[in-house]
Amino acid sequence: MTDSELPRLTADVPGCGGAFKLVPEDFEVEEVPAYLPSGEGEHLYLWLEKRGRDTREVVKALALALGVSEDDVGVAGMKDRQAVTRQLISVPARAEPKVEGFALEGVRVLWTKRHGNKLRTGHLRGNRFRLRLRGVKDLGAARETFSRLVERGLPNYFGEQRFGRAGDNADQGKLLLLGQRLAKRPDRFQRKLYLSAFQSRLFNRALVERLRAGTLATALRGDVLRKEETGGLFVCEAPEVDGPRVAAFEVSPAGPLFGPKMPASAGDVAEAEARLLVAEGITLEDFKRGGGETEGGRRPYRVRLGSPELVPEPSSEGGEDVWLTFELPRGAYATEVLHELLKDG
Repeated sequence: MTDSELPRLTADVPGCGGAFKLVPEDFEVEEVPAYLPSGEGEHLYLWLEKRGRDTREVVKALALALGVSEDDVGVAGMKDRQAVTRQLISVPARAEPKVEGFALEGVRVLWTKRHGNKLRTGHLRGNRFRLRLRGVKDLGAARETFSRLVERGLPNYFGEQRFGRAGDNADQGKLLLLGQRLAKRPDRFQRKLYLSAFQSRLFNRALVERLRAGTLATALRGDVLRKEETGGLFVCEAPEVDGPRVAAFEVSPAGPLFGPKMPASAGDVAEAEARLLVAEGITLEDFKRGGGETEGGRRPYRVRLGSPELVPEPSSEGGEDVWLTFELPRGAYATEVLHELLKDG
């Protein structure tokens, strides 16, 4: 199921119309770090701004320019190519003298500072987005959709970027878990990408079922619930108690990222999740073949939009342009907000 075919929380509101990301400046994203560098240590943090470059491309160029291994370069998250993005990247502090000579078109080093540890995947609180929709035809629909997402939360789909340009990353991951050879042996980065994509596809299917059943924001007996403040997980045993906590956005139902260490749900919820595996012809045991890449976990079915703002401005091309500003926790996709607004299916 492609992104445009996924069911939407605001399906009863018409699409607002408009065009997105005609130029990189229409999509700005800035990391919200989990912590800031201390000023001392064996690693050097670089606050980078880039246009028209993806994160992996910058990592390769940095490693070459600084004379270090790509494995020595740390990032907290991967960022889009067709955007203006700002993010932290860490390199060994011994390379500091060479940083001033680093040059790559579309990339600027805004500041550097030392820290004690290497930056690793997930070392961020989230991302701050500023997106421009050009030529919006129905401003009222845009406002209504955005306000509902602020109130109810955004369905936490994995975006189409996760599944590759050809859309076959998940199929490749499934073959790896079944112990089959791929046409071309993947490198370590590709292997991780493929396996994660397969887990992501199954999560999206579970989320589709919750949306269609109208239980996105409902505590079901047997649900694994996630605490918004701490990320702690527990199984719902009393929906009448946990239901108001879900309504208050204190906790949220969390869907499956299948693997041997995935916290188990119970009852009817566990049976529904098991049916997803049966439909794919795969077992929980198969995920052990993925090793550390597919240990499993839980992902909330919805996420909050932090610091939300919608600002229209007149467009010279007819209609109005709309600037959307909001924050999302790490791992959530800003493009899902756009799909809700545009109804581009």
